[in-house]
Amino acid sequence: MNNIKNKKIAIVGGGPGGLTLARILQMRHADVTVYERDISKDARAQGATLDLHHESGLRALEEAGLMEAFKANFRPGADKMRIIDQHGTILLEDNHKDEGPVEAYRPEIDRGPLKKILLESLHPETVIWNSQFSSLSPFNEGWQLHFKDGQTAYADIVIAADGANSKIRPYITPIRPFYSGVTAVEGAVYNSEKNSPQIHALLNGGKIFCMGDNKTLIVSSKGDGSLVFYPSFKTTENWTQESGIDFTDKAQVLAWFKSSFTGWSPVWEELFENATGAFIPRPLYCMPFDQTWEALPNLTMLGDAAHLMPPYAGEGVNMAMLDALELGLCLTSQDYPDTLSAIAAYEEAMRTRASATAQMTMESTAALHSPEAISFLTQIVS
Repeated sequence: MNNIKNKKIAIVGGGPGGLTLARILQMRHADVTVYERDISKDARAQGATLDLHHESGLRALEEAGLMEAFKANFRPGADKMRIIDQHGTILLEDNHKDEGPVEAYRPEIDRGPLKKILLESLHPETVIWNSQFSSLSPFNEGWQLHFKDGQTAYADIVIAADGANSKIRPYITPIRPFYSGVTAVEGAVYNSEKNSPQIHALLNGGKIFCMGDNKTLIVSSKGDGSLVFYPSFKTTENWTQESGIDFTDKAQVLAWFKSSFTGWSPVWEELFENATGAFIPRPLYCMPFDQTWEALPNLTMLGDAAHLMPPYAGEGVNMAMLDALELGLCLTSQDYPDTLSAIAAYEEAMRTRASATAQMTMESTAALHSPEAISFLTQIVS
């Protein structure tokens, strides 16, 4: 504990990784503040359901003393999965994972309830909302943080938990992610039972993986009665701009789907016809597998800021929460003589773990957008 005694710690980013780290540090009496750009805890619609893994996300919640809250909020049965071909034929039904011992399956929780559990575990006023980070400048032994509204704050240690487009990462390393070759388009349907009844029935409260013609469509139910969906396909890095599509216009996106996913069953068009709000194109990136950098005594990062990768292995939030646990333990351990050695130990282990997962994820990304996609996924889940 001596390494962070009387030190102010700033976490930039209030996602699951940043909030988990804040909880771990506060349990060990650290002085920690989370700076989050959202104007309030309810400012943003929360995306797809998360499946938490026992060796990472759930382990972090266990260490954070939050398993009872998790058990009260997770969604039994949400890990049911159907593998469906492009014509709408169900090829495999995987719906037995939540029978038997809890270790045998990966329980799912919506992002909103997970965020609520983590926020409610923190001291009041830990999170400073409406704090959009703009820059860092060295000050004394630490950093002065500058925010878009002109506010500033001092911290002895700064931790970047600000996601894929981290503005703090460049202060640590110039290494940038590479394009995976695949772009996804995110859409949502509210009240799917009423607005998308055929897909709602196919979903059956779980997930759909539909694959064909080197393309993938993933649909995920949420506890609030909505669904989110992600068609993805191989294309150029700048497709979003070059396509000329207005992603706020449902008719244009539907026309694109019909022309690009030719030969797919009309049943999938129901998603695009009844989508709520704008679509979000997401070119998918991955950090180099061999990335490395010199550790700093007062600045580090976790989650997507450190090791961005495509979402097809379901590891993103789990890795961020495990990063948070391991960084929190390193910073508060008596085993390291100073913060530099604690951060260096954390980063070395984190990079090793992330490199292996990134390679696996890129292999999965390629396989799910190949002619063998259905047999690849069927082998994994059966």
